Amino acid sequence: MIRNITGIVIALIGLAMLYMGGKLLFLGGSVFYALMAVGLLITAILLFMRKKSALSFYALLMWITLFWTIWEVGFDKWQWIPRGDVFGLIGLWLALPWIVRPLTQAQRRFHPFLGGTVIFMIIVVIGLCFYDPLPQDGTVTNERVTSSAQVAGNDWSAYGGTANGLRFSSLNQITKDNVKDLEVAWTYKTGDIRKGDDASEYTFEATPLKVNGMLYFCTAHNEVHALDPETGKVKWKFTPEQDRSYLQQHQTCRGVSYFEAKGNEVSAQPTAAICRKRIFDAATDGKLVALDADTGKPCADFGQNGIVDLHTNMGKLRSHALMQTAAPLVAGDLVIVGGSVMDNGYNKGNPSGVIRAYDTTTGRLVWNFDPANPDNTQPVPAGVNYPYDTPVAWATLSADLKNGLVYVPFGNASPDELGIGRDDSSNSEKFRDALVALDLKTGALKWRYQTANHDLWDRDNPSQASLLDIDYQGQKQPVVILPTKTGNLFVLNRLTGKPVYPVQQVKVSTKGVPGENYAATQPVSALNFIPEPLTEKSMWGVTPFDQMSCRATFRSLRYDGNPWTPATEQGSLVFPGNIGVFNWGSVAIDPQRQMLVAAPVRLAYKYTLIKRTPETQTKRMFTDENTPYWNENFQGDYAIHIQQLASDLGIPCIAPPLGRMVGVDLKTGKTTWLRRVGTTKNLKTTFLPGLFPIGFPMGMVAHGGPLTTAGDVVFHGATADNFFRAYDSTTGKLLWQTELTAGAQATPSTYMGKDGKQYVVIAAGGHGSLGTKLGDTVVAFRLK
Repeated sequence: MIRNITGIVIALIGLAMLYMGGKLLFLGGSVFYALMAVGLLITAILLFMRKKSALSFYALLMWITLFWTIWEVGFDKWQWIPRGDVFGLIGLWLALPWIVRPLTQAQRRFHPFLGGTVIFMIIVVIGLCFYDPLPQDGTVTNERVTSSAQVAGNDWSAYGGTANGLRFSSLNQITKDNVKDLEVAWTYKTGDIRKGDDASEYTFEATPLKVNGMLYFCTAHNEVHALDPETGKVKWKFTPEQDRSYLQQHQTCRGVSYFEAKGNEVSAQPTAAICRKRIFDAATDGKLVALDADTGKPCADFGQNGIVDLHTNMGKLRSHALMQTAAPLVAGDLVIVGGSVMDNGYNKGNPSGVIRAYDTTTGRLVWNFDPANPDNTQPVPAGVNYPYDTPVAWATLSADLKNGLVYVPFGNASPDELGIGRDDSSNSEKFRDALVALDLKTGALKWRYQTANHDLWDRDNPSQASLLDIDYQGQKQPVVILPTKTGNLFVLNRLTGKPVYPVQQVKVSTKGVPGENYAATQPVSALNFIPEPLTEKSMWGVTPFDQMSCRATFRSLRYDGNPWTPATEQGSLVFPGNIGVFNWGSVAIDPQRQMLVAAPVRLAYKYTLIKRTPETQTKRMFTDENTPYWNENFQGDYAIHIQQLASDLGIPCIAPPLGRMVGVDLKTGKTTWLRRVGTTKNLKTTFLPGLFPIGFPMGMVAHGGPLTTAGDVVFHGATADNFFRAYDSTTGKLLWQTELTAGAQATPSTYMGKDGKQYVVIAAGGHGSLGTKLGDTVVAFRLK
């Protein structure tokens, strides 16, 4: 009976594999699965015929599978899973006594060939558990020396630590030797949680500031909380009017900014005396708010009762079209903001991407840099509107206060993934995906550097640029480092915009949909983490079946083997996709050791263009699951559907790691060490109820930035498993980790308390789009 049931199960598996393997073979894919399916059917027939040769035959199939697996993927244990798990389990079952004995018609309980094969395979798999071909071991040897860069110390006074955006602290009480002794100092719950009418991408991504003896941060609804840094007790809380709406594409606030008046800057403003110290919050509803840093009350002299409406001079806008998600930049006596708009919402009518600088005391507009009119930075008069649909800069800006420069990482303009009708010769087009240096006092353009050509993939520049001096090839140079979604890290002279690390223009395809003007080349920096091109062998899964599905999908999509494959109506594979290799979390740089730490991501996406007709120009379009496309391009030629390249079980099709951490020696531009980051624990699955309970260290998606310190420690949350970790910045070795109550898709900060102890603090609130557990907690750690 057991033998017959076993034969039936193997036959059914073989038939299913023959069907899927045949489809894959028809698409030009691997022949292995079709052949293995035939082998399974032969095994089933031999079992029905009570032939003991079934056992030897299946042992032969296992050896074929082993050699094929090694030929395809070497000794990467994670890639062995879909290639061998089902076949291995079948072999183990067939080698058990109740199968062996009836077939051999004797008292033999062990089949030497099959049993020996199974034992050998088990030993190999156990051995692979202790081997990982991915990590790159190395040691950063640069000594710690005094740096000219302004860095965070006892305070963390700006989003990136200081205005130069390094995400580095000179504190060294917590070191790689004692970080294992960290414990929770306090936790604080904001009470601001997602409700049913909020945006799906509801995220608590704030990096707290520690300055003025308080800890300041904002929540997704732009509440501003001020806490005691040593206890987490609330000092004050500002709660604005909340307009909860699913139409808000990004419901987040990544940070607030701090300003303190010096000398007589506010002496002429009697009412400003109560706001000598200010917290600025740029809100998702398009407002810039100034609060008294001591009390949380609006600064009455700033704008209208503490508020500057950023809709001014923008013209008629749709609801929620203009958003602010990044911390504003405070530089000197100016507070400077860019903006975020609805990606691919409309072909016409999106807000301007103008950069505006306001007086920190009065809220008066001092200058504006409009990409459509870059030569005129004088404030536009009342009643005059900035042109629609110009490139936006939604990331936090940086400033070189010594040289009086502001660095603006412009992204794309809407629509992000469609260029039909663009005038590439216009002023504004020159600023798509460009890093721009502006004069701090006047907003005048100093230089620009294009990081992508004719962007059709939503390859915004999402990261805050970092400023420092490096000794590259023996010559000291002031540089700005800009991470991009493509995976480039452009290292430019920050005074001239000229590349310090070489940049090469590589040829890409110019064939796609009619009417599109494809760029013939794209820039590639000598320092980059552009993922290796995908092949069918790169496809993954947890079983042969979802791997075959991924292989078939790969074969059915257009893919040019580089990140610049054009979107098509038939479907294209875009790798990396619009989440990018780097995003708003940026990188962390230790200027004293001239080393960079980053957490590059590897995710592939399927881009499909949907032709719009005259009848559907202004209508919503829906997927087969009856959910609307968010990249609709009303009144455009195409809508676009973007999906993560995933198996039928919802698992990413590309083999892990999805997330890595790297250490780079900036003196040479070489990657010194590389590690996987994140585990499978707490991941949502479609094949198991609840969250995945086991933390396999495959390397998972990390959305958020790292922090480095002079204690030679890297702190990093961001991974989708809800953990907060510390690494040795010299070698990348994992030193400490703790599980949080929710996803920590945020960038941590660190500071010295008045109790003489160093604290590390992170927001644990989850991320709606990544599907991590939502929460409302800020957690602080210190040594025992």
